Amino acid sequence: MPRGGESPEDGEAPGRATEGTPADAPDDPETSAGTPPDGGDDSEQDAGPETAPAPRRRSRRRKVLKALAIGTAVLLVATAGTAYALYRKLNANIRTDEATAQILHEYESERPRRVEHQNAQNILLIGSDDRSGSNARYGGDEGSQRSDTTILLHLAEDRRGATAMSIPRDLMVQIPACATPDGGETRSQFAQFNWAFQFGGAACTIRTVENMTGIRIDHHLIMDFTGFKKMVDAVDGVEICLPEAVRDDAAKLDLPAGRQTVRGEDALAYVRARKSIGNGSDTQRMDRQQQFLASLVRKVKSGGVLLNPTKLYSVLDAATSSLIADEGLDSLGELYKLARGLERTPTQDVVFLTVPREPYVVDPNRDQLVQPEASALFTALREDRPIQVNEDDDGTGTPTGTETVDAEATGTPGMSETSGDKETTAAPETTGSTPPPGTPGGVASGQPDAEEGDDAASPSSSAATPDPSASASSSASGSPPASTEEPAFRGTTADRDICGEG
Repeated sequence: MPRGGESPEDGEAPGRATEGTPADAPDDPETSAGTPPDGGDDSEQDAGPETAPAPRRRSRRRKVLKALAIGTAVLLVATAGTAYALYRKLNANIRTDEATAQILHEYESERPRRVEHQNAQNILLIGSDDRSGSNARYGGDEGSQRSDTTILLHLAEDRRGATAMSIPRDLMVQIPACATPDGGETRSQFAQFNWAFQFGGAACTIRTVENMTGIRIDHHLIMDFTGFKKMVDAVDGVEICLPEAVRDDAAKLDLPAGRQTVRGEDALAYVRARKSIGNGSDTQRMDRQQQFLASLVRKVKSGGVLLNPTKLYSVLDAATSSLIADEGLDSLGELYKLARGLERTPTQDVVFLTVPREPYVVDPNRDQLVQPEASALFTALREDRPIQVNEDDDGTGTPTGTETVDAEATGTPGMSETSGDKETTAAPETTGSTPPPGTPGGVASGQPDAEEGDDAASPSSSAATPDPSASASSSASGSPPASTEEPAFRGTTADRDICGEG
């Protein structure tokens, strides 16, 4: 029975609900929907609070993913932009030697033909003794530049071998008629190799090497003192080994004995010094340069440089900032392909040697080719054959015990050292002259000159001068004497320890 006389029709009992309507339900239907009473335990009512926030969580995830995508895109664009900017900077560092290509084109008919090994490369590396700009500290600028170091780098067709052949600056060679910067032309003459670069530039140097070896030069690179120092510093120094301490006040070189790492100025002084290291001969100087380059190759090929982006950029920046290249190597892309090819070359197959030579018969302060060994070496390189080397030679290549006494060590004018001494090589004659008494063909010590009776139309003529390059059983462009095995030359390889250990 209803309490207080109320009937069900008259109202709702407190705390009870009619069918489908909860007790104390609010009048607003929107507010009442999905809202359970306090302390209610209806499972259908509980489902509402758990599922309602799901769209908001999905929305937050989409926003996060969108932000990440945008950030990644911005990062990629920024990285690509930075990489492109660095590429353009490095590419712009390289200077193109267009003049040399134009001159060589004029003499194309006199140049060796290209060999059948199309993928083999012959690159002439020229270390310029330029005294202008940042190089002025090494001596006064006399208006011309000299070749401090010249190396013919041969890369095998399969890139499984590389040979770096040094050419002495005082080697007496037949220099062909060359164009001069003022538009004239010198005539062919028998003179010091260094003369070619000083008065005829890269084009004359290339033609002189081609005339001597019969090898077609595909490309050339020129680097000065500053570029060399930057390269050494970019790899954090190069390891050397000295049998005894060296102190040279003029060259500002003070190094202890033993294994050590040199950088910058010390490295440059080390590879250029003569009087203060060893017996003062240019032979020992070139041996030291080759050992230094071998150590540099090991350093560059190590993972510490090639796999480190910061170090790699420093090396590329140093290499390109002081580099002059021909049109075939004047881009970062071409240099990178060249470096990648060398990366595949095992260090034991990277060979360093000097062209076989001996003291010049007329002037012991100069060099002449040793034949037939020189022709055998040139032919092997031309035919892309592997070169075998020994540290101590028994007569093949550079004979042991025939050290060339350096002109500077004996007081005879020669290439300057870091102290700034001057070389006294005179400018070439473009007309006939009478040879000084006692000097065949006008070739005097320290003063190569036009050869008496030389014919400018015949670069190979040398009637008045004994030309060692043509006095052997075969010429530079001919075939070497028949042999059942490859000759071994005096040299070293990049895998040999700098101190001769292990």
